[in-house]
Amino acid sequence: MTTPVIELRGVSRRYDDGPPALDEASLTVRPGEAVAILGPSGSGKSTLLNLIAGLDRPDAGTVTVDGVRVDQLGEAGSALYRRSKIGMVFQFFNLLDDLTVADNVALPARLAGAARGAAARRAAELLEALGIGRHARAHPGQLSGGERQRVAVARALVTEPEVIFADEPTASLDPESAALVLALLRDAVRIEGRTVVMVTHDPVAASWADTVLTMDGGRLR
Repeated sequence: MTTPVIELRGVSRRYDDGPPALDEASLTVRPGEAVAILGPSGSGKSTLLNLIAGLDRPDAGTVTVDGVRVDQLGEAGSALYRRSKIGMVFQFFNLLDDLTVADNVALPARLAGAARGAAARRAAELLEALGIGRHARAHPGQLSGGERQRVAVARALVTEPEVIFADEPTASLDPESAALVLALLRDAVRIEGRTVVMVTHDPVAASWADTVLTMDGGRLR
């Protein structure tokens, strides 16, 4: 049996004195699998993704990604893990306004040690694939929300990570742009053999995944 690339066991996270944002969630994802987690706003989807990405720590349970106990990493270890192992599509873009679109996309590759020219070429390829190559020299503030989301997707893919996390990647996109983004994620799985975990409230966006799970009230089903 193939060793899971992502494995969560009994993971819980609570903020302040409210109900748990995540309640004893367990999840197994195989290499090359696309998993969509479907649920309404406030159901715990983003909390789950942040824990797997090492952006937050659970109160209980274990989080293992590609053999790394993510829940045990310190700040420096978490940063290295994200830089070397995963690509992340954030719901609110997290682009750097003082860099051009091309430089935003190329930055993770440069931080991972790629040569400037190689990083620039890979960035240009992704921007063209997403239909926004003409904006390479623009800055994020000059783009629409949908265009910025496509830049964020390109940035997540530029290092060719084994694991890609996507937080509502089509939420701000028109149907044509959403189709481009989902096609690129599909290619990452079907052609390149990468693993994708996407959280979304949109059943249409989730429908392409190999496995669709639901989340509500912090519980994963």
